[in-house]
Amino acid sequence: MSEFDGLPVLRSPVAIAAFEGWNDAADASTAAVEHLEQVWAAKTVSELDPEEFYDFQVNRPMVSLSEGDTRRVEWPTTRFAAATPPGADHDVVLIRGIEPSTRWRTFCHEVLEVCHSLEVSRVVLLGALLADVPYTRSLPISGSASDKADIERFNLTPTRYEGPTGIVGVLHDACRRADVDAVSFWVHVPHYANNPPCPKATLSLLHRVEEVLDLPVPMADLAEESAQWEERLRTAAEQDAELAEYVRELEERAGDEDLRPLSGDEIAQQFERYLRRRGGHAGPTAGL
Repeated sequence: MSEFDGLPVLRSPVAIAAFEGWNDAADASTAAVEHLEQVWAAKTVSELDPEEFYDFQVNRPMVSLSEGDTRRVEWPTTRFAAATPPGADHDVVLIRGIEPSTRWRTFCHEVLEVCHSLEVSRVVLLGALLADVPYTRSLPISGSASDKADIERFNLTPTRYEGPTGIVGVLHDACRRADVDAVSFWVHVPHYANNPPCPKATLSLLHRVEEVLDLPVPMADLAEESAQWEERLRTAAEQDAELAEYVRELEERAGDEDLRPLSGDEIAQQFERYLRRRGGHAGPTAGL
């Protein structure tokens, strides 16, 4: 069971969750949550008992030295950290862990029990999947939401996938069954560039987090790292004619949708959201 004693009192917190494993191509989604933990100085407030959910021959505990000579065992688990983003009127609960080996329904129940104890108002689930997409374009984001209005608000492309699912899909369904407001974002990672890290994919997910929270997320060096990631792929394509041709085919298949010029209203709305998140003035069309 989880340890609930001493949980902090938070301000209408939103939970953001990601899990290592099947749901985490190129480690993109867990990297997003880890980034938020660092830039918002999040503090661990709870964790699940790993004994119930993990096969320790698959996810082994790690031994480290503390204070020079004290051996410390760190167990694989799912942890909950609380953060107060600067300028925000609500707190954030960051959930980062490993896809469980067993007892998924109990795992989801435990996660939601902690969220309930922390009075979480919404759960945002992050995932990353391998896909046939060109690295030269914006990486697509698909997803789903329990509130149909959120699908339009966040311009989500609903996934039509049918087949095996991971803990992100199962937890989203558990949120729906428990009447917990939930939204999930899945970034599409080029399958031919699946070695972690993938800063461009992580950056895409963090931009969606900004939209949900309606506040700025410090990006640190991610934009520069994303540009360097693209440059490495560009260099690889220059040296590999088959890869270059394949990327061109993907670009043609993607069409010109990413290059479609935005309308004046779309530009205005995007700019207003950008200013509002960064403390500027929204202008005469605020609230659209």
